[in-house]
Amino acid sequence: MPELLQNILIILLPMFALIDNRGMTIINHWPVTVGLFAGLIMGNFQTALIIAGTFQLMSLGVAALGGSSVPDYALATVVAIYLNARTGLDVGASVAIGLPVGILAINLDVLSRTLNSFITAKSKQYLQQREFRKMQSVNFISVLFVGLQAFIPMIVLVVFGSTAVEAIINFIPEWVTNGLNIAGGMLPVVGVVMLMRYMPTSRYIWALLVGFVMAAYLELPILAISIIGLAMAIYTFNKLVNQSKHIVATDIGTVDEGDDFDE
Repeated sequence: MPELLQNILIILLPMFALIDNRGMTIINHWPVTVGLFAGLIMGNFQTALIIAGTFQLMSLGVAALGGSSVPDYALATVVAIYLNARTGLDVGASVAIGLPVGILAINLDVLSRTLNSFITAKSKQYLQQREFRKMQSVNFISVLFVGLQAFIPMIVLVVFGSTAVEAIINFIPEWVTNGLNIAGGMLPVVGVVMLMRYMPTSRYIWALLVGFVMAAYLELPILAISIIGLAMAIYTFNKLVNQSKHIVATDIGTVDEGDDFDE
């Protein structure tokens, strides 16, 4: 694929993902889905999936509830994949640089929401005046503001290219880079722990221990562990369904129909 076309597509990808996430949701805004397309664009599919999986683990348990702003892990994924493909940085360094960009997007998200509050007020005004064409036109401006959240970081990255990135890397002390790499390795664990807080972990601690043994000691691939986990989940689900049916049948069988039941 020509480099110019790659640049255009890699800039448009996180923009489309942001807009898509607030509309039809075709590809979603998850790092794994956005990273899949970024890998196809940049031609480093396998490494792209590793980077995307890393950011997906970081994002577990993180949700923009109540209109709050969270790091744009999808944007961070695209940045890291782009840097890995263009500059030859390893996965750890690419993730370490992509993550701050995703965190910076929090400020851009707040700015976008602030600007769109004015767009919403204007759209409501046109609605009350029954000027529907103007209302539709002004709503498209809000879509533009959403896309700019990703456009601004990506255009800076693509225009200034690897030279600017290498200058930043050379400027950052080695101990900072090492610290970012360590933090990048810890964040997926933090994401998993946050997710476990919302799951019935205490009830199914046995499943957690079994999965840990399979991963750490038996060194099974993640696909094999996932299939075993799916089988265990199906077995547990069917067992609970049968137990509930038995309880219902028992309750019905113990009802005394000889007194006032029929009345």
